[in-house]
Amino acid sequence: MKFTDGEWLMRPGVTAYSPAEAHDINTEGDALVIHAPARPVRHRGDTLGGPLFTVTLSSPLADVICVRIEHFAGVEDRNPRIPLQPQQAPAVKIDRQQDEVVFRSGELAARVRTSGWEIAFTGAGRDLTRTGRRGLGYLQVAGQGAFLCEGLELGVGECVYGLGERFTAFVKNGQVVEIENKDGGTGSEQAYKSVPFYLTNRGYGVLVNETRPVSFEVASERVARVQFSVPAEKLEYFLIYGPAPKDILRKLTRLTGRPALPPAWSFGLWLSTSFTTDYDEATCTRFLDGMRSRALPLHVFHFDCFWMREFDWCSFAWDARVFPDPAGMLRRLHERGLRVCVWINPYVGQRSPLFAEGQRHRFFIRRTNGDVWQTDLWQPGMAIVDFTNPAACRWYARHLEQLLELGVDCFKTDFGERIPTEGVFYHDGSDPAGMHNFFPVLYNQCVFETLEKVRGRGEAVVFARSAYASSQRFPLHWGGDCWSTPQGMAETLRGGLSLGLCGFGFWSHDIGGFEGQGPAAVYKRWVAFGLLSSHSRLHGSSSYRVPWSYDEEACDVVRFFTRLKCRLMPYLYGAAVAAHREGVPMLRAMLLEFPDDPAADTLDRQYLLGDALLVAPVFSAEGSVDYYLPAGRWTHLVTGEVQEGGRWHRACHDFLSLPLFVRPGTVLPLGAIDDRPDYDFTAGTVFRVYELADGAQAERAVPTVRGEAGVRLAVRRKGRTIEARFSGTAGRKWRLQLAGIAAVAAVEGGTVTADPAGAMITPKRGARLLRITLP
Repeated sequence: MKFTDGEWLMRPGVTAYSPAEAHDINTEGDALVIHAPARPVRHRGDTLGGPLFTVTLSSPLADVICVRIEHFAGVEDRNPRIPLQPQQAPAVKIDRQQDEVVFRSGELAARVRTSGWEIAFTGAGRDLTRTGRRGLGYLQVAGQGAFLCEGLELGVGECVYGLGERFTAFVKNGQVVEIENKDGGTGSEQAYKSVPFYLTNRGYGVLVNETRPVSFEVASERVARVQFSVPAEKLEYFLIYGPAPKDILRKLTRLTGRPALPPAWSFGLWLSTSFTTDYDEATCTRFLDGMRSRALPLHVFHFDCFWMREFDWCSFAWDARVFPDPAGMLRRLHERGLRVCVWINPYVGQRSPLFAEGQRHRFFIRRTNGDVWQTDLWQPGMAIVDFTNPAACRWYARHLEQLLELGVDCFKTDFGERIPTEGVFYHDGSDPAGMHNFFPVLYNQCVFETLEKVRGRGEAVVFARSAYASSQRFPLHWGGDCWSTPQGMAETLRGGLSLGLCGFGFWSHDIGGFEGQGPAAVYKRWVAFGLLSSHSRLHGSSSYRVPWSYDEEACDVVRFFTRLKCRLMPYLYGAAVAAHREGVPMLRAMLLEFPDDPAADTLDRQYLLGDALLVAPVFSAEGSVDYYLPAGRWTHLVTGEVQEGGRWHRACHDFLSLPLFVRPGTVLPLGAIDDRPDYDFTAGTVFRVYELADGAQAERAVPTVRGEAGVRLAVRRKGRTIEARFSGTAGRKWRLQLAGIAAVAAVEGGTVTADPAGAMITPKRGARLLRITLP
């Protein structure tokens, strides 16, 4: 929210107060408490009247400082809180110096001036940001009430990222970002997944610990400042020091929770019935037969809304007119080797058989007069399940359990953004303003934990649209309703990059676009992008997304990239395990891996999939694409072409290709199976080594299909000698391939055969060490 009228004036109706000085600074346990009046205290009369800010510095985690600001401490906060994970409090140091008091946690320090008002944050002695004159403020706005705001300084060239799944410009400088979930599509400034967290390319991030709407002015009201404000008497934020961007995300997700590990089968190709299309079991079977006859691997089949009868959403009952034998149908789908997903939402239409039951037991959000809150927007007369009510959660979960017992494997948890904020109350007394954003956390938690209860840990996965901070714990999430255009594909990618920079490890989108029937060229380009994302789903609105509905070449494209993804699963599932254990996303903005390359700061049309595969989707029908390669010699995964980095490239690709480059110095594991994603990744693995420089070493761990420790290959090069050491399960067959090296002079511990992609070395039986001499 903007409060000022340029540099000097306030907007009409705004009265502003800011700290004038740190009047006293005291230690309370491991916290530093600052009392800051809104005017300098020159005599005792200046202590009478006017706001007094209480600013408390504490630390929940090394390299993280919590700043809590209070005006009226007696105002009860009924908002839900972002669920923070328990931490062992770190050792902090408080040093009093002549002109400042320094609060330290790890390498992060907050330096509080003892005269005037300023808190400067430094990391390992380097300036990060600061709040100073007219940064922190208490504002009274006529007709709107009181607000607290904070303003943190931006340096020259400092870029801001994140704030949820944002489809606007990737670098957020110059934008006004409202942290309030809305169902606005991908072509707007609204977001399904708002997260009050940003990071910058200067080594730190900021999480505002708030569920109510937070307004961010990112270099927009003050061009050298990020300002955030809430309509409240209290404001709390965490400043998180990296210094590397990946370190920031590791610490963020230690606070808000790491993503669960999705099952390996979920990384395969999902096919949907689409939304408003006509379908029954015969239609679905025709789709499946078409995929099989064209040798198109398929792994998950999704039934969208109309698996239930119209007007009955959600009844959790199959529409008997088109699905008279759901148990038999699900069994037949499983016999094809498919998993099954069905669409749900947190709403119950008035005609649903469950409405009266939910009303009777008070399972729905209610109006302040006790009536059920209802609307005709979406389902006529629909109510919303109150997930703050434990009994309502158990009721909702029981219906999901019945579907799981019938044979359903997972759920698409749609909606959760259109949650009322006025004139309603919740079972637990939560403030509706905060519950609006927090609702999808409770909704998806209920569904995810039900899946874990029935299917077991490691087998749970949802396909969620709405989210808030900490929702990453319940993967996975998809990008929402996009148009079937190149612009729709590009804005979708920007959303995924921004969400990944908020700690969300797994993300998908509607391949081909959701709205409209795009041309075949867009569909085929989107297939390559979609199958080089963590999860991959063919889904549309009013038209089917089977590839032959576009043209036969689309079938070739789907087949090629699905098989490629399956072969990459030993690598991809390793990246998934890293997302689960460390909080670093699978789909990574370039700046995550190359924070010291200034060119990476603004790249939003390409990404790293895991740590080693650079992907640049093609956004033009004719195949023209510009992409940037960081320093080093990069190798195209499919063609083997080597290109020098540290510069931009322009190329033209057909539909069976796109810029897909392997990072120099990479050990890339390729699996032995190319028609399914869930197989033994540690058996028959080919470890392909790319551009290993003299004196360099690299390694790669390959997990089991359950995400446990599997096998590992470590390679090192010294001059003309390469040593490869294998560790893990004994007796596993594996091979080593030297990408781009046609022949070797000698091999100790194995035999070599020629291969177009590079010399292939097969270890002798039981060998764990290969020593290779290059020509």
